[in-house]
Amino acid sequence: MNKTLIALTLGVGLLACTPQQNFQEAYDSINEEGLKARIETLASDEFLGRMPFTEGETKTINYLKEEFQKLGLKPGNGDSYFQEVPLVELTATVDTQMKITGGNAEINLNYWDDFVALTRRVTDSVRIENSEIIFVGYGTIAPEYDWNDYEGLDVKGKTVMVLINDPGFGSEDKSFFKGNEMTYYGRWTYKYEEAARQGAAGIIIVHETEHASYPFEVVQGGWSGANLYLENPDNNMSRCIIEGWISEESADRMFTNMGMDDYDFYPEAKSREFKSFPMNQQLSVGLKNKIKRSKSNNVVARYEGSERPEETIVYSAHWDHFGVGNPVDGDSIYNGAVDNGTGVAAIIQVAEAFTKLNQPTKRSVVFMAVTAEEQGLLGSAHYSVNPIYEPAKTVANLNVDAIRPIGRVNDFSIVGYGQSELDDYAKRAVEKQGRYITPDPHPESGGFFRSDHFNFASIGIPALYGKGATDSEANGKAWGEEQYKKYTSENYHKPSDEYSEDFNAEGVRLDAQVLFDIGYTLANESTFPKWKEGSEFKAIREQQ
Repeated sequence: MNKTLIALTLGVGLLACTPQQNFQEAYDSINEEGLKARIETLASDEFLGRMPFTEGETKTINYLKEEFQKLGLKPGNGDSYFQEVPLVELTATVDTQMKITGGNAEINLNYWDDFVALTRRVTDSVRIENSEIIFVGYGTIAPEYDWNDYEGLDVKGKTVMVLINDPGFGSEDKSFFKGNEMTYYGRWTYKYEEAARQGAAGIIIVHETEHASYPFEVVQGGWSGANLYLENPDNNMSRCIIEGWISEESADRMFTNMGMDDYDFYPEAKSREFKSFPMNQQLSVGLKNKIKRSKSNNVVARYEGSERPEETIVYSAHWDHFGVGNPVDGDSIYNGAVDNGTGVAAIIQVAEAFTKLNQPTKRSVVFMAVTAEEQGLLGSAHYSVNPIYEPAKTVANLNVDAIRPIGRVNDFSIVGYGQSELDDYAKRAVEKQGRYITPDPHPESGGFFRSDHFNFASIGIPALYGKGATDSEANGKAWGEEQYKKYTSENYHKPSDEYSEDFNAEGVRLDAQVLFDIGYTLANESTFPKWKEGSEFKAIREQQ
């Protein structure tokens, strides 16, 4: 072949695959068959519910490592695909009853049906005896909203009873907390932290399904059996002795027991005139701990950038679920097909799409399957304190969690919409699919604080958590909302979150393609997306 013909052939070859065509071929490679196959594997009984510290973890992290290796991705933590996360596992045996004395009569609350309890203290046993109970409303100190439920109180050695969510719940007044959008003050994690700061011996949160956004069965499953915590030098002795939940019915009994039969504590507690008060009752309960120390693992793989490899886009999805636990309808394996088999399958498919590019992106892209999200975002929390990649050079975090496989939905919901310029990247990618962006349709559930993007945001990294919502193209919004409620009430954090051949993964594919599009765009730019004015994370980024 002469030189002219060779040149012509090479020229045609280059023209045949423009950067846009190269992108489109990779984008189109994300398919429903691959997603469903990976979800089915991750949610199979063989993986034993993917609980950290178990055989299920070993199977899961090795499967993920092998998937990333097969794609040709490099180890993401030096020469390893793993980042060790030191954890302590506490398995509590709780008293069968919580005794409430004082008032008009003694009340015995039954474990599991009426209350659940645990301790973060790494010790063989704990007990609180005849601890005075103080009703502290929402248990919130929020100076920016001129709110302090603990004002004038000394709760040292006492037990506080608090409501879930924050005082803005149900309000359209965005200046009152954030109205119906939950702030961090509404999260159970904050309430436990604040009670400990105030020196309380115990804290019990009153569960109510609307305020919590999930039924009491979710609390029962999450606050029983083995629970994991990050290793702490003080063995968590600074935390309350007992942390627990009680049912709304149990709280009603306690108010009635002090002669407040018709006390409507929700509207009372959100009034600016509300003052916390003693309930003239005492609480006694204890538990024994089985203690196990070990290490779990984040799984990290890296796609190398060609020009600025030190600048990184991080995809995240938690690989863990609840393992083998209390049986529900005869099934004890909490498979976690939707939560979060869908998210892990999505980032593997996105990783595969990047490897199909003929020209590498200018920046690097990291795929991180994190551990112990279900135990309080622990894997990503550990990463935020021990980052592998410099936060100041981490361009963005794109998080994937629990995409419901109900087919194409036209709305793509961003949790924490308005926080960062990543919203604009998502809008462009979504509109290319003929879809549209919507804020979180359930802001009262506090989704921004309930998945791993929160820990990336907490160290200043712009983070996006978005997914298809409820506007089903085939069946309409009302049907989509019904599916959301059905999943939350019947399958969320239960053994029934299982893979089915009936899964319609079209929506999962579309969301994964959106995330690939955003990551590809970011990975070829030289600018960094910013937090928007009013975001609590803006100042953190600007200090880096």
